[in-house]
Amino acid sequence: MNFISVLYAIFLLSALGIYWSVGRQQLRLWTLLIASLVFYASLSVPYIPLLLALTFINFRLGREIGKNTSPGQHNLNWQISNEEWQFAQIDWNRRRLNILWLGIAVNVLLLLSFKYVNSFLELAFNPSESSWKIVAPLGISFFTFECISYLIDVYRGAPANNNFLQFATYKLFFAKLISGPITRYHSLANQFNTLQFPTADTISEALWLIARGAVKKGILADRLGIFVDLCFGNLQRAGSSDLWLATFAYGLQLYLDFNGYVDIARGTALLFGLVLPENFDFPYFTTSIAEFWRRWHMTLGDWLRNYVYFPLGGSRQGLTRTCWNLFLVMLIAGIWHGSAWGFVVWGVYHGLALVVHRLTDVMSDRYEKLALFWENPIGVIVAWLCTQVMVFTSWIWFRLPNLQESSLVVQHLLGHNADDQFAQKVYVEALNTSQSQVSGILFSIVALMGITYVFKGRLKLEFNWPIKLVFVPICLYAVWLFAPEGSLPYIYFDF
Repeated sequence: MNFISVLYAIFLLSALGIYWSVGRQQLRLWTLLIASLVFYASLSVPYIPLLLALTFINFRLGREIGKNTSPGQHNLNWQISNEEWQFAQIDWNRRRLNILWLGIAVNVLLLLSFKYVNSFLELAFNPSESSWKIVAPLGISFFTFECISYLIDVYRGAPANNNFLQFATYKLFFAKLISGPITRYHSLANQFNTLQFPTADTISEALWLIARGAVKKGILADRLGIFVDLCFGNLQRAGSSDLWLATFAYGLQLYLDFNGYVDIARGTALLFGLVLPENFDFPYFTTSIAEFWRRWHMTLGDWLRNYVYFPLGGSRQGLTRTCWNLFLVMLIAGIWHGSAWGFVVWGVYHGLALVVHRLTDVMSDRYEKLALFWENPIGVIVAWLCTQVMVFTSWIWFRLPNLQESSLVVQHLLGHNADDQFAQKVYVEALNTSQSQVSGILFSIVALMGITYVFKGRLKLEFNWPIKLVFVPICLYAVWLFAPEGSLPYIYFDF
């Protein structure tokens, strides 16, 4: 079931009708859970039992971690000595830590098994002789990350959930199940307890999010994807200018595709009276790689900071350790995205960029002239250009994780002429356009993003709800007219 389809609209309206027609919270949770299972079944039936089993396992582990079995709270004699109390306290904390590590191990091993077993099989056997391939469950990465964050939060003192229906509804909520945003349990659980029918302003915001998300995905991202596929599918024939355009187009496609998905997910959640976290904050207008990661895939960045970077020591143990922690976190982020070596290179690239940024910050603190340079307009432009060139070139390994293909692109970025037939086949016959027109379209998209950034990001100006409602049918009609036939799959469904 595609987010941008008539079938999804019918499904969503049906689920909403039942959801708000029942008065009890438990019945609403059942409605949302059943709707989520139906949605997932439309995409991948075989893995539903696995997700339910994993949900139950993490629910039970969370309860065990959160049990109040500390000495003095239950049946221990209150007259025990201080030394005996301390030993009991140590045993209690050790037991909770062991359960936490068990939960982390279960989730990580499951995730690694699905992501890397095919690579191990290819190493052990001839890939051409392989007669079967394991397909990972849709959304398994986001699913396991949420489970790990829940267990760690409970270990750190957050209350454990004692209502399996509520926990399962949180875990399987269809709006965020496949590609996030990564949502912490306690944020959504509090909303389950205070559900209210959305106001007119909230409904208009929800519909506007869905409509603009459909435009981003259905018109812009998918159209860009056609050009990207044509160029990266003909690497030997493409020239340097074609590869630069394709790299730039892919960076925009990835952002619009994923951001469009999140807009639709957040709009859907609002109609159910729930608020999901934002995942993007104009990342292509950042002036440092550190700021980029605070505004790109924000829920993943938050997860990496809270559950990897800070436990490693963060920036509290000296410059060398800080640089190592930054590098290691991005290496983990690269490995998380996939088993191909290209994702490792992508993670290393970003890790080194964060290290360079941290070292530059240290130098700027020591030399006043350097600090002043980064604050003046020329320095800001230089910082923005350096950041975005680094980010966009890194997408080469993200789009082409096969090192042979990505290396070929890098080698041909400068001074390589296109095949004589490339322009005719790609621009004229396939796209009915020219290279200059494609360039104009790309820069027009960036200009539109820049205008949106100025008004929304800087001036904090937005349309009021009646205007948003006017634009909703216009956007949806535009998607129906201009979206290419056979829409491309969401890119982050692969992760």
